[in-house]
Amino acid sequence: MPIQNSFPTTEHLVSPQATSLNQTTLWTALITPFNDDESIDFDTLTQLVAEQNAAGNGILLLGSTGEALAMTPEEQQAVVRHVCALALSVPLMVGVGGYQLQQQRQWLAFLADYPIDALLLPVPLYAKPGAASQQKWFESLLDDSRWPCMIYNVPSRTGAALDAQTLGAIAKHPNAWAVKEASGNVETFTRYIQAAPTLQFFCGDDALFVDFAAAGACGLVSVAGNAWPEATALYVQQTLSQAAPSFKQLWQDAGNSLFCAANPIAVKALMQHQGRLRHAGLRPPLYMDELPELTPVLDANHQVNQWMNTCLAQ
Repeated sequence: MPIQNSFPTTEHLVSPQATSLNQTTLWTALITPFNDDESIDFDTLTQLVAEQNAAGNGILLLGSTGEALAMTPEEQQAVVRHVCALALSVPLMVGVGGYQLQQQRQWLAFLADYPIDALLLPVPLYAKPGAASQQKWFESLLDDSRWPCMIYNVPSRTGAALDAQTLGAIAKHPNAWAVKEASGNVETFTRYIQAAPTLQFFCGDDALFVDFAAAGACGLVSVAGNAWPEATALYVQQTLSQAAPSFKQLWQDAGNSLFCAANPIAVKALMQHQGRLRHAGLRPPLYMDELPELTPVLDANHQVNQWMNTCLAQ
């Protein structure tokens, strides 16, 4: 598949945003826009990055929402080169996926030449490693990393949950910085906090952020931030500053609507409807046919926009 990227390689730069990680409460797990021929739409990618930058949202590249594992290594590298060549005032995090350790080490070696600020390290997918295997895997990547790392628990995608005892052990590593918890269970989230109280904890589910914040989450890694960059930022700010936010149900419904089909199908369909994507293209094994209708997502879009307008008018 063709790679249409004219940006030069950026070598050995140190991001000026590295110190802002602890102040970033919202990370948008950015989609990857594709053209009709499934090549990467770099023009639209530039626009989407600019929107997140303007909203002050941290950017997570090449996560599951970005369909990273459906892309070739060359395409993943092209995305990093492209975004790192843009003028960003927000921190940049890059996903590390798969389950082949040597391949992940090669990815870290590539990233070493670019001004990124953090890594996202999920539990290895498919192999279902137990506690001892998880610890050795994470320690290997943490040792090889030159950045702060966010450990990612998402058993619905990886097939195995992050072991709490393993998290407690790797939390002592100097490159362990944070946890993204996306099991959908507040009790699990609380157990991880108890196991590794020195780490920062982020909710990985837009719909549950109010409950996770009450349990100790300091921020959100968001799919909704793609569709509503400014509104999601306000949602996070108000959730963290209010004891019992009145908008909990609204954002639960909005977050759930984006998962009425496998992510990122619904959010891409919505963004095309918003006029922010020229094409709602996906990479196999995902197809837009999985989304039977757009009504729930359009209803959520209306409610979020109405809520945002009301907030701005106050």
